Amino acid sequence: MENRSNIYSLSELKQAIATDPQKWRPLVFTNGCFDLLHAGHVRYLHAAKLLGRSLIVGLNSDRSVQTIKPQADGAPARPIVPELQRAEVLAALRSVDGVVLFSEPTAAQLVEALQPEIYAKGGDYRIETLPEASIVHAYGGHVKLIQVEIPSSTSAIIRRILNS
Repeated sequence: MENRSNIYSLSELKQAIATDPQKWRPLVFTNGCFDLLHAGHVRYLHAAKLLGRSLIVGLNSDRSVQTIKPQADGAPARPIVPELQRAEVLAALRSVDGVVLFSEPTAAQLVEALQPEIYAKGGDYRIETLPEASIVHAYGGHVKLIQVEIPSSTSAIIRRILNS
């Protein structure tokens, strides 16, 4: 049976946080495609959760993934896994308190709406190139880059499968 108990629309999530801020704040927010979940993702999400009381993952919708990860020669179209299945897998992780889908290329609108105390991204990013960072800083939040423990990527996994 499908469990969607911690998969939210933005309005549902905002209401849940407003109703019980003690459960949610300080809120950590991160985002990504999470197309083929791997150990690097799991460790990253665990580390992000440790930064606050709750962790919300903004998940790129299928349409958003298609925009930001264009199809390469010989590679399958992305995402590999449909958005609701990706959301369900993320929501099942112990470190994830909520998942919210978004269709824009960046999570800037979600960050503006939720105003997490901490915005987390992997250490392979740079704060000055994150479009969400200026929004977080404007309301007094913090951006934290989490060290990559296992250097892996969905794109590399897909390439490896195609080359074998």
